[in-house]
Amino acid sequence: MQDELVEFERHKVWTLVPRPKDKSIIGTRWVYRNKMDEDDIVTRNKARLVAQGFTQLEGLDYDETFAPVARLEAIRLFLAYASFKNFTVYQMDVKTAFLHGDLEQEVFLKQPPGFEEKDFPDHVYRLDKAAPRAWYDTLTEYLLHQGYRRGAIDNTLFIKESGPDIILAQVYVDDRIFGSTNAGLSMEFADVMAQKFEMSMMGELKFFLGLQVRQLPDGIFINQGKYIVDLLKKFGFSDCSPAKTPMTTAHHLTADSSGADVNSTSYRAMIGSLLYLTASRPDIMFATSMCARYQANPKESHLHAVKRIFRYLKGTPHLGLWYPRDSPFELIGYTDSDHAGCAIDRKSTLGGFQLLGNRLISCSSKKQTSVACSTTEAEYVAAGRCCAQVLWIQNQLLDYGFKFRKTSICCDNTSAILITQNPVQHTKTKHIEIRHHFIRDISQKGKVELFYVPTTEQLADLFTKALDEKTKHAAVCDHSQWMGQPVPVEPSSLGHPAYLLRVLF
Repeated sequence: MQDELVEFERHKVWTLVPRPKDKSIIGTRWVYRNKMDEDDIVTRNKARLVAQGFTQLEGLDYDETFAPVARLEAIRLFLAYASFKNFTVYQMDVKTAFLHGDLEQEVFLKQPPGFEEKDFPDHVYRLDKAAPRAWYDTLTEYLLHQGYRRGAIDNTLFIKESGPDIILAQVYVDDRIFGSTNAGLSMEFADVMAQKFEMSMMGELKFFLGLQVRQLPDGIFINQGKYIVDLLKKFGFSDCSPAKTPMTTAHHLTADSSGADVNSTSYRAMIGSLLYLTASRPDIMFATSMCARYQANPKESHLHAVKRIFRYLKGTPHLGLWYPRDSPFELIGYTDSDHAGCAIDRKSTLGGFQLLGNRLISCSSKKQTSVACSTTEAEYVAAGRCCAQVLWIQNQLLDYGFKFRKTSICCDNTSAILITQNPVQHTKTKHIEIRHHFIRDISQKGKVELFYVPTTEQLADLFTKALDEKTKHAAVCDHSQWMGQPVPVEPSSLGHPAYLLRVLF
């Protein structure tokens, strides 16, 4: 704790002043935690002094405080590009990052508990630094001055070209990952950061935002094996018998109003933990999202469904995303919908994902906000959502130097495809809300093109319905073979092998 206060004094974070009148004074407290690595080994005992900002009112005491943070899709896109260009990704941490940004507002803090000034017990500290937004502005100004440019879409991405080479740096608060097609540029970036800030170079990227990253000669592997083991232990599933699929196809979940109640707090904790796991496990996304619909009043049948997901994880703890180096860098999307899949309100479930070659960038499984009157409408709405995500990825890739036109979106409903090609509003489509028709305009402009695939090759089924073991293996690798080799099914009509996941040891 003493070291923390010494850092504050060295960086001139605050100034001891008499207590001002008509100003709210924010309380402080100490927070203690152990920082551990991916092997669960304690690397540092940390004490942090935090301000009790909940006593402030937005608009009165402050306006904007949060710094932009990278989306998970942006992190996946960064790693996908690294695997394609075959360069190493490094990680660094800025020490006391929030102490580098100057505050514009007046903020007063109580003196830290246990470290009050004996001569001035009624004085308070005027905070001059320590805000995420101020830190981000300071970092941005410095990197722009060093010749880097900020991403047009993702403001947490910084790029610098040097002839044919490029260096990329992705910022996530005080952590950053970076890499370059020229190894010398990576070291140059580390030196540039060290000139201005106190840096902790962590070497090759291995553990980031809870994701375990392994950079191998033939690709990059992303999984959350350690997190799965911890989850199984936390919720008492370490010795359970494994299941072959995350959800049974025998019946659909319902409200089950006559079922026995279960502990809602424990149920929500399990759902929240599983939702975080979907960052590297798209195969449990549909089952988790289905169970998440009943968090308000969970029943015993819902708890059984959640337990099955944990049993499935028990048998597949090492499954994760695989980004092969030899895969092409072509953007493609898959979209699907399960018409009237919800037994309660008859709303459809839409699902889809986007790939760069064989690298999964984004995926989703979500219940639609309105009831679809037909299968065509449900598929059309799902295609529109997939199109929106494809456009975001297209714009994001402009910063990487790629310009995609007529990105293929695979759909297994010919009627939905025909609607996007027909600019005339006729009686069979006028009941569809106007906001869903933007895909027709985007298709006419040539930015996307809907492409028909047979239902047997529709990989997006993984996100819209419960699949049996054989069908699930058509969308992911066969994890029953534990040698670490991907087992694809026959290539689709677009030439893309139909596997998304892989097992490594």
